[in-house]
Amino acid sequence: MNEYEEYNVQIKDSSGEEKFPEDVVIIPIMNSPIFPGMIAPIILTEDKFTAELDEYLIKSGYLALNLVKNDLKNDDGEIDPTIQDEIDNREITSKDIYKVGVLCKVVKRLKLPDGSVNVLVHGIKRYRASDIYEEAPLLRAKYEVFDDILEEDEELDAYTRSIINQVKKLSEVNAYFNEEMKLAMINSSSPGALADLVAFALSLDIPEAQDFLETLVVKKRFGKLLVYLKREKDVADIQKKISDEVNDKVNKYQREYFLREQLKVIKAELGLEEDDKARDISKLKERIIEAKLPEDVLKSVNEEIERLEVIPDSSPEYNVTRTYLNWIVDLPWSKSTNDHVDMPKAQKILEKDHYGLEKAKERIMEFLAVRKLKPQFDGTILCLAGPPGVGKTSMGRSIAESLGRKFYRFSLGGMRDEAEIKGHRRTYVGAMPGRLIQAMKRVEVNNPVIMLDEIDKLGQSFQGDPASALLEVLDPEQNHTFIDHYLDVPFDLSKVLFIATANYIGDIPEPLLDRMEIIELSGYTMEEKLSIATKWVIPKQIKKHGLEKKDINLSKATLKKVIEDYAREPGVRVMEQMVAKLCRRAALEKVNAKRKKVFAPKPAELEDILGTARYQSEKALKKLSPGMTTGLAWTGYGGDILYIETLSLNGKGFKLTGQLGDVMNESANLAYSYVKQLLQNEMDEFFKMKPKRKASDENEEELEDFLSEREVHLHLPAGATPKDGPSAGITMALALYTLAHNVKVKSNLAMTGELSLTGKVLPVGGIKEKVLAAKRAGITNIILPIDNEKDLKEVPERHRKGMKFYPVAHFDEVLKIALPKFKPKFKK
Repeated sequence: MNEYEEYNVQIKDSSGEEKFPEDVVIIPIMNSPIFPGMIAPIILTEDKFTAELDEYLIKSGYLALNLVKNDLKNDDGEIDPTIQDEIDNREITSKDIYKVGVLCKVVKRLKLPDGSVNVLVHGIKRYRASDIYEEAPLLRAKYEVFDDILEEDEELDAYTRSIINQVKKLSEVNAYFNEEMKLAMINSSSPGALADLVAFALSLDIPEAQDFLETLVVKKRFGKLLVYLKREKDVADIQKKISDEVNDKVNKYQREYFLREQLKVIKAELGLEEDDKARDISKLKERIIEAKLPEDVLKSVNEEIERLEVIPDSSPEYNVTRTYLNWIVDLPWSKSTNDHVDMPKAQKILEKDHYGLEKAKERIMEFLAVRKLKPQFDGTILCLAGPPGVGKTSMGRSIAESLGRKFYRFSLGGMRDEAEIKGHRRTYVGAMPGRLIQAMKRVEVNNPVIMLDEIDKLGQSFQGDPASALLEVLDPEQNHTFIDHYLDVPFDLSKVLFIATANYIGDIPEPLLDRMEIIELSGYTMEEKLSIATKWVIPKQIKKHGLEKKDINLSKATLKKVIEDYAREPGVRVMEQMVAKLCRRAALEKVNAKRKKVFAPKPAELEDILGTARYQSEKALKKLSPGMTTGLAWTGYGGDILYIETLSLNGKGFKLTGQLGDVMNESANLAYSYVKQLLQNEMDEFFKMKPKRKASDENEEELEDFLSEREVHLHLPAGATPKDGPSAGITMALALYTLAHNVKVKSNLAMTGELSLTGKVLPVGGIKEKVLAAKRAGITNIILPIDNEKDLKEVPERHRKGMKFYPVAHFDEVLKIALPKFKPKFKK
């Protein structure tokens, strides 16, 4: 067969009319439906245009074109990619196509360079495949053809004119309906052919095209066609309007601007939204009215709105200004919550959430009472100071709950940038308000409770000093006009209740500390921890781990062992972790056990469950050798006892070991100097009582100045633990004194107090923790500075019971108590 060949097979019956073949080969088509009367090319790939098909065309000269059903395509009318490979690798069967199609006469065939074949067909009539009897190699079927059902009357004439008028209107906006199209319509052989011609030009989708193809009544076909034409006209009008509006604005430098404006017009025509800029400014103005801004702030905001209206929305400055105004209107300038202080309820909340800490609770109740009497009271900012895990943050939350206010917490730990507090100036890229303004936006009221956590851990860097930035925030005289660098307008923070927390107030800068009232939470005693574990921690952990009360039994002795050896911290956080570990073991045994058994570990079994003890409790030694004394120390984990050891060596000098800090180093040197002076004074007194004999006397005695003639080594075990603080002065001085006189200190005695160079005993801190440590170690006699006698009131009566306290003002009193029957003697 030639590369290009024209088919001219015509079979006529006895009347002279063209006769159609008895059966026909069906070609499934995916797109571009063909109607009777149309001439269109069909592209067949090399594997589709087989020798059998070519032979059939030579013999018959006819083909049937049927549309593939829409279920093989997605919503966009395209073949679903997920089944594309499947379609490519298999023949489409009779189940995949519609039965009604178009019977076509093959006019020409052209083989293309890529191997595919272009078949030019002329649609003859509508037909229906009544019996598809062969699927391969060709899809062949028996069929029946249909003629148009035509009722020529005035209505049909009206339909025809309406179609022609609609096409004329459409030709004004749609270039496809050109003069040639109009001429073809005028020369149409019948009304049905006219309808098919217009439908072919409209490029209907598959379901609509198939529905149109199956409509034999011409009037109905015209009715559907009018709907399609009206829709096409509306779409074309919108496209023309969009194109005209966009063309007025576009220029050669603004391709991106063109696309954005086109999108705006499309959305406007669909009624989705108005112009972005106008909408934004309109909404901002409404929100500004609702925000009830102060007069000076409103003036600044109106100026920014005026600037925003003249700035093009494509400018970066537009977004900066709009973001700034959004921050302004989002802040709670006039929204607040009403305080409803219920004192009995507040007391219940504090008792429920916190055990012990009576002094802190009392101060908070006083604070709440003042707020009840005078809600607008601008009092001192509270600072809850204490070691980790004692409930500082939860106590702040309880205060907020008692007042009925919103609570917000943010940590200051490690903050080094001043802008974190006061914000960045708007000239910087990515500028934002400070953390305080961000907090106000999130809580949505102007009188929340804001907790400044870890205020003692603020840092400094080249970016500024956050502690200095907080001075304005925490000063009731200044914070009613707090100015954030980003906002650059005053915001009233005076209604905010600030509560700070700190672990060590010594790390808080003095000016900042001066603005706060310190409430110390010193930690929990052993008895308090036992009560907390029994009433709160154990029930909470049992529930958390899916256990029941009957599954676990922790005795008092076991809990005491846990607290002493694993959770000696002043807080309860580590204790809770240890109880959780025991609950996990109980859960494991419950799941694995064949019969129910209560998990009740004994103190001796704790090491197998919790591991080696973290702490070793110091027990008071029954007998101390000369040069040894027992001191009392405060640590981050509470109180503890501390042994001081001294040793006499040949030579001269004073040696210190035990990782002593600068303060304790100075205290040790001061004690050494004072005892050295004390020994020299005692030696002078001895001379007065026993004058020195003549040198020639055979029984001549030489009095020895011990500290001047011997090297002394002072050590504080354990050497791996750093130690610092001013509370061991009298303890080190007594150790040196007993070493010089080779005498033992009274048993069952511990002491604390700083020593001055003149022998005065100065007050120290942590009395409560030190007394409790002495009681744990079994010590019943304690020497303490007379100025600290008042601090014993902080120690509960039940803990002081059975203990004897010796308040002293001078080191001489220490000697009388520690060495009651001793009289100084000197070596020869």
